[in-house]
Amino acid sequence: MGEIVECVPNFSEGVNDNIIKSITSQIEATEGVKLLNVDPNPDYNRTVVTFVGNSEGVEEAAFRATKKAAELIDMSRHRGGHPRMGATDVVPFVPVSGVKMEDCVQIANGYARRVGDELGIPIYLYEEAATRPERRNLATVRKGEYEGLPQKLRDPQWKPDYGPSEFNPKSGATMAGARFFLIAYNVNLNTNDKNIAHEIALRIRESGRPLRDKEGKIIKDEKGKTKRIPGSLKAVKAIGVLLEEHNIAQVSINLINYNITPPHRAFEEVKKEAESLGVEVTGSEIVGLTPKEALLEAGRYWLTQKGKGLDLPEEELIKVSIDYLGLSQLASFIPEEKIIEYMI
Repeated sequence: MGEIVECVPNFSEGVNDNIIKSITSQIEATEGVKLLNVDPNPDYNRTVVTFVGNSEGVEEAAFRATKKAAELIDMSRHRGGHPRMGATDVVPFVPVSGVKMEDCVQIANGYARRVGDELGIPIYLYEEAATRPERRNLATVRKGEYEGLPQKLRDPQWKPDYGPSEFNPKSGATMAGARFFLIAYNVNLNTNDKNIAHEIALRIRESGRPLRDKEGKIIKDEKGKTKRIPGSLKAVKAIGVLLEEHNIAQVSINLINYNITPPHRAFEEVKKEAESLGVEVTGSEIVGLTPKEALLEAGRYWLTQKGKGLDLPEEELIKVSIDYLGLSQLASFIPEEKIIEYMI
């Protein structure tokens, strides 16, 4: 396996197949890359795309896709259940093989410079590519979303890393970064109450929730920073959402380091909190791709809990994890299409 960089751009369109295809065709037409997965979500009105390639090819494909999205997506008309700031909302570059994180930081900067200069879109760098500590966290950068951009861009503290400081009403702003492999993992509940899903998210996500006094007011420290009650899981981000298509609430989770918190641990934690709130977990889903080891570990966990042997072939162990996590509840989970090692 030679030089391989993964790129997982998220586009603010999850309904119009023609627009999605027009964007992904730009990736397919770029030399040196391979399109692995296209995962649209109509409730989020968002599509997660995964492709891999060499450094030069990945940067070029990301730029071409962003340019096409800027032509076809009008953020002033966009509505969806997922936080978003731009037509091309977030573009992370992930080292897979033969490259280091520093290389992906360089790719992110090269991509961001082109998008800012040639397309006139404000660009913020996050995670390992962040230029300031306060910009590492994606949620912090995206706070206020598209609707809050005009005010954010007037604040000198939020001057974009690349591109103009003027509001682009059609394309919004884009976030580019370099990070470890992220698993977008969502857990389904047998309720359509979004508030319950969000309450669970607050309990499990690392950032937790603001600390409040008896009157419900947020408590701040001597420096004016909000005090927080941390959640139960490290390296986890989460929100509660409603999937209108299926009429269920979902705990939408980003596992930003599955070596710290793997999918099965998040699944069990959501089950525990759901039970305490009088609801049940019915299954889960992985948006985009996942490393094989995350599923193998889930299978081993379930077998160990049931007191069964672990001497199963890889294929069978993956089937165990799919059944245990309920990964086919909303759509059939096909390992050959969802596990990155099988796709490359």
